[in-house]
Amino acid sequence: MNSSLNPIVFALRHPVTVMAAVAALAVTSALATRRMPVDVFPKLELPIVYIAQPYGGMDPAQMESQLTSYYEGHSLYIAGIHHVESKTIQGMAIIKLFFHPGTDMGQAMAETVGYVNRARAFMPPGTVPPFIVRLDGGSAPVGYLVLESDTERSPGELQDLAILRVRPIFGSLRGVSSPPPVGGNLRTINVNVDPDRLKAYKLTLDDLTSAVAAGNTIIPSGNVRIGDQAPMVPLDGTVAKWQEVGDIPLKPGGSIYVRDVAQVEDGSDIATGYAVVNGKRTVYLTVTKRADASTLDVVNLLKANLPRMQEALPEGVKLRFEFDQSPYVTNAMFGVASEGALGAIFTGLMVLIFLRDWRSVIVVVLNIPLALMGALIALAATGQTVNLMTLGGLALSVGVLVDEATVEVENIHTQMERTDSVAVAVRRGNSETAVPRLLAMLCILAVFVPVFFMQGSARNLFAPLALAVSFAMITSYVLSSTFVPVVSVWLLRKAHVGGGDGHGHHGGFFDQITAVYGRLVGFTVRNRLAVIVAYIAATGTILAVGAPQVGREIFPIVDSGQFQLRIKAPTGTRIERTDELAREAIRRIEEAVGPGNLETSVGYVGVAPSSYPINAVYLWTGGPEEAVLRVALKKDSGVRIEDLKSQLRRDLPGQLKEWLAAKTTADGTPADESARRVENLRLSFEPADIVNEVMSFGSPTPVEVAVYGPNIADNKAHAAKVRAELEKITAIRDLQYGQAQDYPTIAVKLDRAKVGQSGVTVADVGKSFVEATSSSRFVVPMYWTETATGFGYLVQVQVPPRRMDSAREVGLIAVRPAEKGQLLLQDVAALIKEETTPAQYDRLNLRRMISLTGNVEGSDLGRVASAIDEAVKRAGTPPRGVRVDVRGQVEPMREIFSGLAFGLVFSVVSILILLTAYFQSPKLAGVAVAAVPAVLSGVVLALLATGTTLNIQSFMGAVMAVGVAVANAILLVTFAESQRKGLPEGPNRAADAATDGGVRRLRPILMTSLAMLAGMIPMALGLGEGGDQTAPLGRAVIGGVLASTLATLLILPAVFTMARSRDGVASASLDPEDPDSSHYRPDEMAAQAGH
Repeated sequence: MNSSLNPIVFALRHPVTVMAAVAALAVTSALATRRMPVDVFPKLELPIVYIAQPYGGMDPAQMESQLTSYYEGHSLYIAGIHHVESKTIQGMAIIKLFFHPGTDMGQAMAETVGYVNRARAFMPPGTVPPFIVRLDGGSAPVGYLVLESDTERSPGELQDLAILRVRPIFGSLRGVSSPPPVGGNLRTINVNVDPDRLKAYKLTLDDLTSAVAAGNTIIPSGNVRIGDQAPMVPLDGTVAKWQEVGDIPLKPGGSIYVRDVAQVEDGSDIATGYAVVNGKRTVYLTVTKRADASTLDVVNLLKANLPRMQEALPEGVKLRFEFDQSPYVTNAMFGVASEGALGAIFTGLMVLIFLRDWRSVIVVVLNIPLALMGALIALAATGQTVNLMTLGGLALSVGVLVDEATVEVENIHTQMERTDSVAVAVRRGNSETAVPRLLAMLCILAVFVPVFFMQGSARNLFAPLALAVSFAMITSYVLSSTFVPVVSVWLLRKAHVGGGDGHGHHGGFFDQITAVYGRLVGFTVRNRLAVIVAYIAATGTILAVGAPQVGREIFPIVDSGQFQLRIKAPTGTRIERTDELAREAIRRIEEAVGPGNLETSVGYVGVAPSSYPINAVYLWTGGPEEAVLRVALKKDSGVRIEDLKSQLRRDLPGQLKEWLAAKTTADGTPADESARRVENLRLSFEPADIVNEVMSFGSPTPVEVAVYGPNIADNKAHAAKVRAELEKITAIRDLQYGQAQDYPTIAVKLDRAKVGQSGVTVADVGKSFVEATSSSRFVVPMYWTETATGFGYLVQVQVPPRRMDSAREVGLIAVRPAEKGQLLLQDVAALIKEETTPAQYDRLNLRRMISLTGNVEGSDLGRVASAIDEAVKRAGTPPRGVRVDVRGQVEPMREIFSGLAFGLVFSVVSILILLTAYFQSPKLAGVAVAAVPAVLSGVVLALLATGTTLNIQSFMGAVMAVGVAVANAILLVTFAESQRKGLPEGPNRAADAATDGGVRRLRPILMTSLAMLAGMIPMALGLGEGGDQTAPLGRAVIGGVLASTLATLLILPAVFTMARSRDGVASASLDPEDPDSSHYRPDEMAAQAGH
């Protein structure tokens, strides 16, 4: 190589330039790190688009047929669509569009908007435009802004303050996604009707509504020409003060006013849900960051603006930030960083033990932070963030980074025993290791190459980790060829090198170890056939028997001190009772965790109001009987979340059923009916902290079995069979149907002949019916403007919900006033009957779906998934057209592990190709990868011994261990092959070369392996906060490297001997001028040159 292109020559000739470059590296990394967003996970870029469509009052069947189905059908025209899912309840529909990985989501969003507009052309009048939003897995809530009132303001008032005063500031913050407030409803001027007084005046609800609409109407202003001016002429068609609505006459020329039959109040729309914070009704805003924003930046910016938001609120209203997820992110980042730093210290101590030279330790350890700095610069340049995956990759690479510098420094020490010049020793030592170090680096990089061929969430998760390791390794190689030689010449001294014989043999304790190892490796080489057979049998047995015993899950279970509980009261329970039930649940939870251990609780009862359909995307509830409680314990509570869940599963259902039965019995329901009804109460635990929310990939529970087909009756029947089989799996908890099928209904069947004979229309009946059972909001929009603020509000006529308390009251709704001959609803109805109907319709690709959901306890997701597959088979063949899919977290888990398994195989193949090209021998390449079975066996044993599952982290640890094992094998195989070519021909040439190669490479292999093991110990222990999530990675690396080191030192010499015992020394070269080629013909080539 041209000396000007040789990095070590350049470095030794321009040491000041090298140090200047290192200084620039440090400065640039500091700048890059400050600008990198910090988050828990990388951007997952899940290709999902949500359509949230409200239609107040429309029942689930109507919503499904008249709105949802049109959106679903038109969505199938969108390019890149994978499948369509929908959920439909009364007044609300959510349609989820799933796209294939790699789809251009900008184009997909544009097409979605276009086809949504086209679909709306087929929908009923009054259909408002839907919300269309794309949510990434990283768009998880990072906290809640809670409004509290000391003056007992109503949720409606707090909602108005949140919308008009807090949200304008909150929504303008960088990186924040600003959904509407939760817990209140739109401020509304309510005209609460007294049906008895209305009947006494011989009026109907429609009469009242028409009168209010006529007496409070929006009239455009005009203009007149007066001289050279054109003043506006506004007419106060709407009342100036909301109280004046009561002064509107019900009949022209009459003396009956609205105030005579109704009470006018400044309130809010009919409540469909309540927010409960620490057991008190209030309003909160969900703090959701954009997928590309940093959690820490968003939270810090929000906290900095809290005083500004507080100033915008009136006296007596306080604003608090609850469920702050940023400490978890900070602690997790600090935990990984501190484990990496501690690992670097342990690594330095290990190098000191072997080299017995503190100067050498400085050289090796200095290489680590500089390599990490280079990796951070490259990560910033490629648009990556600081997250658990990138930090995990950097921490993982700490042990490997030592390999580059340690091998070089160890070889420099060997060369210093042969020369008095440190510079000469450095030049020789670096030159001898340059190619093996490069090859070892390429092998470690090769194990991560398959990551970039994965698709979907697996690629988005692992690519940042692979990039972090790769950038660190590349930087380390460059530093070991430039920075390390310069610092070695400056720091290392001949006097600090222990005595030796010039061949790397050192006296003392290590010489005794070498002697023992020499006898062991001699034994394995002499008995190579038996050793190799035993090796294959042992690793094969471990992998065949042990591997199936290792549990599988997507991500390690993390105890964050938080959990989310979904309570489903008996279907159709009104929100007031569900609210009481939720508060009772909080009280029971507080008793279970002990006094003072509950930090905060945030809950929502009921469904999102039709005014704010986007809230249903962030938190879906299927009816007024549902409540979702998010609970956080104090740090020092000493309560393990998984243990608490088990206790609550055991005790809480019985406690709540007993409480609810007592309440319903006290309300007049017979005791036996109350007991029967409360048996339908169900509980389910869901992800609560930001890590578990993101890693759940949008699934509320780990287990979901979907039964779907064209006929809902067939779906129900087969779903019942599947449920019966799933109930036999003891590890499944909280098993329940995802859709309520028995919502109580008062069915009104009109006799259209009677309607026509009575001189009214179905539309007339419908207007009075809606106004009585809901409000006039959905039939006659009316408005009032608050002049002080300039904001407009709806005016609605309604019968107070407490008045319509029976089927009889429904039948007494007047559809024609008495002066025209009173006509009641029961007069034109063929049937008014209490029955049940499905409360929620779920569909998958336009086919109705019944789902079964559940959690996992006492086992791992992998085993449970296999048991579910067997249960589905035992349930029998489904009816024609019906399909059964296992979903939830099982589907992404299988996708991820399938991609990782392919990646591991592809990595080994890549390494084989690379080594074959380097050694020019497939045999030697095979010898170098012979330690891979030992790596996998070691990983399996380590996971079993520590009770760790195979998950994202441990799998990447296994992949890393494969790379390290091959890198160590290269050192031994390279030296052994070099020795073999230098020995005289004979039957023991390969055996002697293998033995000598093992003895000569014992120290560098032990030193690099033990240094990496020492570097991984802090991570494997997982002692820091958030350590549970990275510990599997460290444990897998330790198991794999430990086993591969033993295999490399004891098994590989035997494999090498077996592979090369009958081979010659001729190279694979075909060049007749190459002296090592079997085709070498110097005379003929010289003669040809003479001509």
